[in-house]
Amino acid sequence: MVCGFLVLWVSALHGGIKEDVEASLKTQFGNTAHLSMKKLMLSKDKRSPVENKVHQRFFKDFIYVWTIEVGDSVKAYGFLDNVKGLSMLITFLVIFDSDGIILNTEVIKYREPYGGEISSPGWTAQFKGRNAKSNFAVGSDIDGISGATISVYSMATGVMKLSLLFPLIKDQL
Repeated sequence: MVCGFLVLWVSALHGGIKEDVEASLKTQFGNTAHLSMKKLMLSKDKRSPVENKVHQRFFKDFIYVWTIEVGDSVKAYGFLDNVKGLSMLITFLVIFDSDGIILNTEVIKYREPYGGEISSPGWTAQFKGRNAKSNFAVGSDIDGISGATISVYSMATGVMKLSLLFPLIKDQL
């Protein structure tokens, strides 16, 4: 099953996901924003402490990162990752400012037949302003969604995972 997810992840980036991410970033930062994407390898010493803390593994030993520049300054970084929903991957984007504060979170591709409400801007807006020191507890800090319990927990944990990763890899961005 993992092999099937790998094929889906690799083909997804080349099958419109990259374009969807970049369209989203251009909408948020304007058409004059300069976007540069790189595949950032995550060493075990960076991955393991985060995975152990959140009890969720990274999908792969890398993530895709976009640097967003407007004019001569870096405005933000976009991290693309996947989490497992009930049975399919959820591909999502978290945009951080240079201090690791979440500016926006967006579900790029939701593949499950139910629970797509986690894609709504109203639900993903809950992550704005959070960082590595924030709480991401579903039910108290993050609203649950009836019928999307697994997706809600997966997404909340995935966003927290990237928030915890940010300070560990900031010097590589």
